[in-house]
Amino acid sequence: MEVISYSIKSSGQPARGSGAKRPFFLRRPHVRNAAYDFGRAAVHSGQKQAAGKKKLGRLIVPLSALAILFIAFSILFARIAASYDGRVRKVDFGTVQMEEVNSLDKAMFDVALSDEAFYDSEGNVVSSMGEAGETSGLFSDYAYKEPVTYSEYTVKAGDSISVISRDAGLSNISTLIAVNGISNVRYLREGQKLKVPSMDGLIHKVAAGETVEGLSVKYRTPVEDILDVNDLDSYALTVGQELFIPGAKMDSTSLQRAMGELFAWPITAEYRISSRFGARKDPITGADSYHTGIDLACPTGTAVKAAMSGTVAKAGWSNVFGNYVIIKHIDGYQTLYGHLSKIKTKKGAFVSQGELIGLVGSTGYSTGPHLHFTVYKNGKLVNPSTLLK
Repeated sequence: MEVISYSIKSSGQPARGSGAKRPFFLRRPHVRNAAYDFGRAAVHSGQKQAAGKKKLGRLIVPLSALAILFIAFSILFARIAASYDGRVRKVDFGTVQMEEVNSLDKAMFDVALSDEAFYDSEGNVVSSMGEAGETSGLFSDYAYKEPVTYSEYTVKAGDSISVISRDAGLSNISTLIAVNGISNVRYLREGQKLKVPSMDGLIHKVAAGETVEGLSVKYRTPVEDILDVNDLDSYALTVGQELFIPGAKMDSTSLQRAMGELFAWPITAEYRISSRFGARKDPITGADSYHTGIDLACPTGTAVKAAMSGTVAKAGWSNVFGNYVIIKHIDGYQTLYGHLSKIKTKKGAFVSQGELIGLVGSTGYSTGPHLHFTVYKNGKLVNPSTLLK
């Protein structure tokens, strides 16, 4: 029979031998301790809270990043909206386009000068409505049979070369320019004396080897007229001799240079002509349309400069041309600069040729960054390519 022995410790609790079990009558009954249970519950609750905080900590980083991105995009959007100055709008590419073009046409005509006389591309004096001006009748065939005579005219304040020519009975402005050796009519000043011939024509200085027959072919003027007008008795010419060639006109380039009308290109940086003046397919709708100017494609922000000196007549916004500037020049010319990203001038400002007036953009009715450049003369469209040299 196995004997189990127990010893009593000083604490009064029996010490169990190695490998022995306490008999049932000595086992302590299981009594629920409220304080113990509460403590365990508190520990368990604390563990749950710690785990929750840990999970929350893991979420804070991505949530913070999302919040920062949201704020950044909000600021970026606000700046973009501000840069458009409230002009972001839906454009109706149907009837609105024609209405805008018509309104711009009217605006261009409204800023045209109202001189009493103008001249066409060949220098012929015309009325303000583009009709041929009346002359004094000095230019009949009979006139070229009489020797040329000269009178003197003193320039008055407000005079223009076309008005002086008309009042003198001349039908082409190149006559006064050539006879007086005027390099730029814009420098005509009050009190200046002009030599006025009795008929239209040019003065030609004879060079070595030139003949009357050759001059007749060059200027398309009959030999007899050259002889009669210059009161010549023979065909012999002398080097340096000055001859009046009746009915002759300056070539268009020389005339434009003398009139100060050689427009400078409004873009001096690298560009390409993406659309020329005249009939074309609409770049957005594909429909047949008429292009009122030329398009110079180049990066956004490229400097746009005044093609010729003048006064800014308009600077604003159009659904078709976006940000645009219209400059009024002398002799009835106006230029339009469209689709600008920014306008760098204001209405009423005088700008010199080559002065910065804006930056290239793609505002309004546009498929990409470019400058739309239009030229009007007396309210009528002109092909810019004929003026840009």
